Amino acid sequence: MLVDSHCHLDFPDFEAELDDIVRRAGEAGIDRMVTISTRVKQFDRVRAVAERFESVFCSVGTHPHNADEELDIFSDDLVRLSDHPKVVAIGEAGLDYHYDNSPREAQVEGLRRHIAAARETGLPLVIHSRDADDDMAEILTEETGKGAFPAVLHCFSSGRGLAETGIRLGHYVSFSGILTFNRAEELRDIAADMPADRILVETDAPYLAPTPFRGKRNEPSFVQHTARILAETRNVSEAEIAEQTSENFFRLFSKVTRP
Repeated sequence: MLVDSHCHLDFPDFEAELDDIVRRAGEAGIDRMVTISTRVKQFDRVRAVAERFESVFCSVGTHPHNADEELDIFSDDLVRLSDHPKVVAIGEAGLDYHYDNSPREAQVEGLRRHIAAARETGLPLVIHSRDADDDMAEILTEETGKGAFPAVLHCFSSGRGLAETGIRLGHYVSFSGILTFNRAEELRDIAADMPADRILVETDAPYLAPTPFRGKRNEPSFVQHTARILAETRNVSEAEIAEQTSENFFRLFSKVTRP
């Protein structure tokens, strides 16, 4: 069994063939998927996908690209919405200084609100971080000082320092199809050194399809290709990576029912 810990099944890319996509995931041994919220104001759409399929769960939160649109969403709102049995995580939230689609101060405020919700609920925070390693490490360290919270650095493509900070604070690191790209040697070096009990795999579908599907639309069934490269990188069997990342997933996303 494998788990896709992060995908976006509510996106229009999947609408016409969602049943087939979930079926293909099951046939590939992907028995659990988490479809991730990017706008709380569109959460009903995300929740509907999770309610439709037994194997799909969801999060609630605001992507940093949209942080300034949802400054009227507070941690109490996230906590209330997370009470639904299919909501198993908070986010994704974080910092994206690559695109700066939202003012940085709005991203920081949104991130802190999501951290507060993760701390209160005990649900894992799904962290988006791009070109913001220093600020992210500083905020995570500062907020952990106020009280621990579970979290995962999703679609990890940052530097070793942020990965090590996350691990030190008790968080997890999730690897996407980027790990399979030819020029991702530095990322594979980081993946090789992460503790076995802190690694996850994901697709971030419909984005970042792994080799050999790079450039095409990604989908949860493709997570097996990332898992294969992770196994090669860590010099273990694919079966061991499948078992380890799945166990890590169920430990972190403890609200998800096992198949």
